Amino acid sequence: PRTGWDNEIATLSNLRGQPQLDTLYKPEGGKIITDLEVDFDGRRIMFSSVGTEQDNWRVFEISATGSDLVQVTPDDGEDVGHFDSCYLPDGQILFCSTATYQGLPCEFGENVMACLYRLNRETGETRQLTFEQDSDWCPTLLHNGRVLYLRWEYADLPHSNSRILFHMNPDGTVQSEYYGSGSYFMPSYFYARPIPGHPTKVVGIAGGHHGTPRSGRLIVVDPALGRHEAQGIVQEIPGYGKRVEPIVRDRLVDGVWPQFLHPYPLSEKYYLATMKPRPNSLWGIYLVDVFDNVTLIKQVEGEALLEPIPLRETPRPPVVPDKVDLSQKDATVYLADVYQGPGLAEVPRGTIKQLRLVTYYFGSRGVGGLLFSIGMDGPWDIKRVLGTVPVEPDGSAVFDIPANTPVSIQPLDDEGKAVQLMRSWLVGMPGEKVSCVGCHENQNTVNPVRQATAAVREPSKIKPWYGPVRGFAFHREVQPVLDKYCVGCHDGQPRDDGTTLADLRGEEYITDWSSQQHGSTAAARGCAGIFSVSYGELHRYVRRTGAEGDLHMLSPGEFHADTTELVQILRNGHHNVKLDEEAWDRIITW
Repeated sequence: PRTGWDNEIATLSNLRGQPQLDTLYKPEGGKIITDLEVDFDGRRIMFSSVGTEQDNWRVFEISATGSDLVQVTPDDGEDVGHFDSCYLPDGQILFCSTATYQGLPCEFGENVMACLYRLNRETGETRQLTFEQDSDWCPTLLHNGRVLYLRWEYADLPHSNSRILFHMNPDGTVQSEYYGSGSYFMPSYFYARPIPGHPTKVVGIAGGHHGTPRSGRLIVVDPALGRHEAQGIVQEIPGYGKRVEPIVRDRLVDGVWPQFLHPYPLSEKYYLATMKPRPNSLWGIYLVDVFDNVTLIKQVEGEALLEPIPLRETPRPPVVPDKVDLSQKDATVYLADVYQGPGLAEVPRGTIKQLRLVTYYFGSRGVGGLLFSIGMDGPWDIKRVLGTVPVEPDGSAVFDIPANTPVSIQPLDDEGKAVQLMRSWLVGMPGEKVSCVGCHENQNTVNPVRQATAAVREPSKIKPWYGPVRGFAFHREVQPVLDKYCVGCHDGQPRDDGTTLADLRGEEYITDWSSQQHGSTAAARGCAGIFSVSYGELHRYVRRTGAEGDLHMLSPGEFHADTTELVQILRNGHHNVKLDEEAWDRIITW
C-alpha cells in the first residue's frame, strides 16, 4: 500500500553523544516515503511517494532544510508509476518507471514491471534507457560516472536466481554485466553502492527470490577478482576471515540473522546500514566494519529506522558524454572474434558462417508465458527472428540492429544450425556503436591485438527470414512444412494394421489436456485450446533448454539441431522424405 503509513524523513545528529532524531519532512495523509537519495552537493533530497495529482508512484525533491517540496517526475497516468531515482552528474535524473506497461511472465503478467528512464529537468524530456523482460532496480552512480543497477531477466533461465548487477552510461549506452551473469549465487543483490576509495568494489544486500524480500546478507563484491558465482566475493559482514560459500538456494536468507537493509559505505572498512540482529529485534541504524564490529547508533521502540544516508557533500562523478544520436533508428554492432570466449570454446575456426538475430516480444500487463501459454516447456516470451548477418573467416562481424530493441544472437554453422544460444539480450541506443570481443567473453580479459576483417567494411544489413519480422508461431512457420511433406501419411487415420500414426495435421487443437500444476484457472487449463495436436505430437521429438534451463552457460553445441531426435529422423531419410532448403531451415529454426 502507498498510504496508511506513519513515516517521515528525519535527521540524526549528536552521534558522539545522545543521538537526536528531528523531523525534516512528514507527508500528509499517511503517504509512504521511500528510496531516499541525496544530491552530490548535499543540499537536496529525492524520494519516492504518492503523486500530488495522480494516485501512483512519483519522484519528489525537497531541500535539506525541509522546504521547497516539488514533484519531479511527470504525471503520466494513474496506471504509470515513477520511483527509485538517482541524481546524475549533469543535473539530470534517472528513475524506474512502469511506463513500459509490461507484466511479469511468471505471474501471468499480473505484477507490473519497471525499466530505467532519464529525465532532462530543463526540457522535461523523458527517454527510456533499458528495454527489459522484467524489472530494473536501485540505480546509483559509480565513481567513473557510469550507472550501476540490478536487472532481472529469465529468457529460458531459472527465474528465481537471475537478477544480475549491470552498469551502463547515463545515456543508456554500453549496457553490460557488472556481476553475476550466469550465476546461481547470489539470487538477488539489492541496494548496491560503490565503496569510496576503491575503483570497483561495491557493497549490497544478498538475498533470495521467493521468501524474505529485499533484506538479507551484507556482502562486499569486487568484479576485478571475477564476476561469476562467488569469484568476486570479498567478504560478508559479519564474517571476517571466512570464505563465502556459493550456496544454490532460492530462499537464500530465510531464517538468517542478522538481516541487513540499505547499506551506505563510508570507506573500505566502515559502513552504515539498517540492521535487525534477531527475529525479535528492532530495525535500527548501525555502524559495522570489516572486522565484525557492530555498533548500534540508534533504535526507537515501535519504529523502524531505514535508509541511513549521510547528509553531506559527496564527490561528483565525471560527466560521461552522450553518444546517442536520436535522429538514427539503428545501432551498429562490432564483433571482434566470435571464437573468443567460453561460449564457443574449442569450436574449430571456420565453423561459424553467420549469426541469427532474434528479438523478443515481452508480455504486456495481464499477459505472461507461465505454464505453457507460449510453448510447451517454455519459452517465457514470444520470440521474433530478425534475420541473419554474415561472419568473416576470421570470426569478425559488423552489422546494424534496430535501436532500443532487445537482441539475442545465435552463431550458426554452414547448415544454419545454432552452435550456441544467447539466453539474454543486448540493446543498442540510437546511433550507438556496440562492441563485443567474442561469445560471452570475460570483461576482465583484453581484446585480441589484430585488425578484424569486418572492421574495415560497411555494416551488414540484416537479411530477413522469409518475410517481415513476426512472432515465431508453429502453425505459421512449421505447419506448412508438415502439410507439404508429412500429412500424407500422418493424417490421423487408422492404418490397415489398426495402428495410427501421430496426427500432424494442423486443424485439430488439444482439448483434453490436464496438469498437476496448482494455481489459477489459466494454469489448470494448460495447453487445452492453445496448441494444435500436431504441435503436441511433434514437440516431444525436439530438445530445448526449457523455460527453467541451466543458468550456467551452455556448452558449445549442447542444443545443436543435430542432437534433437526430429532432425536425426529426417537426416536418416525417414521413408525417403526429402525436405527442400527452406523446409529444413524452418524446422531447424523452430
